[in-house]
Parts: sequence; C-alpha cells; structure tokens
Amino acid sequence: MGLVPECFITELVERDLKEGKYAKLVTRFPPEPNGYLHIGHARSIVLNFGLAQDYGGECNLRFDDTNPETEKEEYARAIEEDVRWLGFRPTRVLYASDYFETMYQCALVLIQEGKAYVDDLPEEEMSELRAQGKPSPYRERSVEENLELFERMRRGEFPTGSRVLRAKIDPAHPNFKLRDPVLYRIVHAPHYHVGDRWVIYPMYDFAHPLEDFIEGVTHSLCTLEFENNRTVYDWVIENLKGKCGLPTSPRPHQYEFARLDLSHTVLSKRKLIKLVEGGYVSGWDDPRLPTLRGLRRRGVRPEAIVEFVRKTGISRNEAQIEMDLFEEVVRDDLNPIAPRVLGVVDPLKVVLTNYEGEEWIEAPYWPRDIPKEGTRPLPFSPELYIERTDFSLNPPKGWKRLAPGQRVRLRHAYVIELEDVVEEGGEVRLLKARIVPGTLGANPEDGVRPKGVIHWVSARHALPVEFRLYGRLFRTKDPEEGGDFLQNLNPEALVVKRGFIEPSVAQDPEDTRYQLERLGYFWRDPVDSRPEALVMNRIVPLKEGYRV
Repeated sequence: MGLVPECFITELVERDLKEGKYAKLVTRFPPEPNGYLHIGHARSIVLNFGLAQDYGGECNLRFDDTNPETEKEEYARAIEEDVRWLGFRPTRVLYASDYFETMYQCALVLIQEGKAYVDDLPEEEMSELRAQGKPSPYRERSVEENLELFERMRRGEFPTGSRVLRAKIDPAHPNFKLRDPVLYRIVHAPHYHVGDRWVIYPMYDFAHPLEDFIEGVTHSLCTLEFENNRTVYDWVIENLKGKCGLPTSPRPHQYEFARLDLSHTVLSKRKLIKLVEGGYVSGWDDPRLPTLRGLRRRGVRPEAIVEFVRKTGISRNEAQIEMDLFEEVVRDDLNPIAPRVLGVVDPLKVVLTNYEGEEWIEAPYWPRDIPKEGTRPLPFSPELYIERTDFSLNPPKGWKRLAPGQRVRLRHAYVIELEDVVEEGGEVRLLKARIVPGTLGANPEDGVRPKGVIHWVSARHALPVEFRLYGRLFRTKDPEEGGDFLQNLNPEALVVKRGFIEPSVAQDPEDTRYQLERLGYFWRDPVDSRPEALVMNRIVPLKEGYRV
C-alpha cells in the first residue's frame, strides 16, 4: 500500500514516468522557516515525501528562506525535526538562500535582455497603477541604467523598500500576476543562514521556480492559493532555461492541490501567532493547538497523522474536514497499542465496611477483541476511589452505575452495594459500601447481577496525577463564525483535574499510551510530568457510546 492514495497527482506522475519525461521523480517540501508546522502542512509533507517513496524517487526538504525579517534558525530546526518525527528522511536538506548568487545572475540576464527594470515607485503607487493596468514611469529605463541601479541596490546604497526590480511583461495583462511582478526588493536585515552578505532578496515568484529548476525538481506541488502564480512560474522558467547556469530541460512543472482545512481549529499562521503571542495558549507546543509540536506533546502518534492524510485524500476540491474524523483516526491508531489501565479523574472516596487487609488481583491489559497477552497486579484495599460521575443519589431512568439499592461491579474485582452516604454542605463527600462475598471475578452468589461496571483505584496504592483533559480549541466548527475567532475559543479546551491512577504505570516507559477505561486515551506530558508528580494528557476521548 502506497503512502499517497490514488489521485490526480499520482496519475500525472505515473504518466510522466511512463512517457520517459523524467528519468526519476524529484519532489520537495519547501516550507518558509517563519513559524512552526501544523497539521495542514502534513498533507504536503506526506504528498511530497510519499510520492518519492512510492515511485522510487527523491524528496528534498528545502527552506524557502527569502525573507530575513521573519525567518529564524529556531524555526528551521523545528521544521526538520517535525518532518523526521513524521517518519520521513529528506534526500537532502537545502536552502533557497544558498542560491542567491545564481538568482542574482539570472536577474542580470533578464535586465540585459530588456525583460526586467528597476522601479522607484512607492509600494502604494505601484499597486494603484497595477490595478489600473498602467505602466510605471520608470518602465522604459535603459538596460545600462537598470544594470547600474541593480548593482547599487546590491551594494546597499539605497534604503529598505526604496527600489525594486520588476519583470517587464505586460502592465495591462488580463492575469494580474503578470502585470510586471516584483522580482527583488531591498531589505537591510541580517539573514539567519547567510548573514549580512545580501541586502537584496528575491521574491517568492522569482525564487521558487529557480529553486525547483536548480534542484532538478520534476513535480512542484503547491496548494491552490498558488494556482494563479503558475503563470509567473512558467514565465521565469521559459525565459531563463539554458541561461545563468540553468539547464535547458527537463524543466519542472507546478501542480496544485487543495490544502487541508479542519473544523474547530485554525490553520492560519497569522491566527496561530495571535493565539501564542496573545497568551491564549502556553506556546507553540500547547496540546490545544493543531501544530505538529502541539499534537506531538498531546500524545498523537505520527502514524495517526500520516493515516489521517491518507484517509482524507488529495484532490483539488476544497472542503472542511470534521474534527470527528481526525479523532476517530487517532483512536483507531491507539486502540491496538494502548494497554487498558484504571484511573479516576474526579475522585469520590468509598470505604468498604466488610473488607479488611488487601489483595492483588491479576488483571489483563487487553480486552478480548485484541489478540494480545499481558497482565499486571492490581491492588485492592478497604478504601477506594471511584469516579464522582459514577454515583447518583437520584439516578435517572436507565442508570447503570452506583446508586442506592443498585449493585455495580468494580472492574476486575468485586460487586459492591451502597450502605451509606456522607454529605457535607450539600455535597457528597464519602460513600460507605460493602462487597458482595463470592463475587470476585464471578456472578453474585445470590444470582442478582450488577447493573454495570465502574472503574476504581485503591486509595492506599494509587498514584496522584494531574489530569489535563484537552478538547477542541473552538466551540464552533468555523472559528470565524460571528467575526472575531477569539470570541469562539472554547473555555473547556483544557480542564485540569487532580485524580489518581493505578500504581502499575510507574514501571512503564514514559512514552506509553494508555486507555483509561471509560475516560479516554492518555499519556505522560513529556514536558511537565515527573515520576514524583505525574501529569497526564488526554490525547483523545473515547467514542460517546463507550463512555456510558
């Protein structure tokens, strides 16, 4: 089974390889190192690296680092780490900034051929003339003057933003992108990778096709917002192939696919920055965020993210994907690898009036439908904790948990029945109950079956835990509903509870994922959890029907 499902792009690749258009498939994942990757980027990562894997090709990780004011080494390192965490190994790790000299020489060629000119117009005036389809008054400068000005731009003689180099295509072209697009601008700022060597930087539309061509990329895969940029991409390639050190063929081609859009969250870098810098979340690795860092800290495995991309497919049709589907994929990934253990998030103490001492019950880790073996010793003692929501003084119809006159089984242990309720200030503080003799692992000796099964832990042996119950970041499917997305933040996206977990987990590897029965899937927080102070993140809740 290939990583990339059958789609229009796989059909293109198969056709091009079959026709001998390219000797080998070469793709690239080209992030700008100005932030952290999120789950939306995962589609591009899986597509580009997956195609290379499926068709015996190559895929480079290339940092599209042409904007020194927003890019950082920190982001570049985090991006590479996230790509490798997802399970992909780049053929090469490359930087657009390493090609700046070649790009500069290509710009000189365009100037010499009368296909580019230096423009002095302020940005607003330039935009206004482009909108009107009118030429810049500097458009007819001579080749000699443009060469001199561009060289002076490189030497740093002009201030930031004072001049640009523009392609000389058609100021009134029906495609707005071809109305003499900007190729270079002046930015007096140090670059994280090449330092202070440059004060002019290529624009995306000029740099991107050159990077692809230099690297021998065959299929340049972009999201649909770059569809209109394809005409500039082709113009740059066609006007520079065979020049300034570039080959004549085979040339790369750009193809577009729909980006991934997920409900109940935001995937806009601008909005994510606002959440982080505004203190609405704790940082880029906050488990409420859709960043790969956040999902990783939450406990989502990379296998689940790759499978989610496969399930949602690759197409040109833009559609919002329900968070339900993502959560279902995560559950399916965790179900066969997460041992079942007992934990109590909101504890209510139960004292057993007819039980003394303690015993250790050999309890299985796995349900019957998972063909795995393994048990752990589970301590049972006279004082227990159960989930507060598993008791009701006035139960509704169909209640299958503990209540007056209603027996329940403690998971793996005895059937109990209520004797007394201790209240304080109108709140239940303590329950007194008795075990039904002879019911350890069997039916009650009097033939009365319990109404249901509840989970529990031994108060004497359980480990204290800070449980972080993560939910959806926004209350609405579309966070923009009503205007300001910040108004739709879900106040219950993080609920912190102090409870207990069975002691067997203390011996497990720190990256073990668990299913806490009827509560969800959990693992230790890799940042804040310590052996003496456990912190466990809820990765994803169980299906609604399994929480009853």
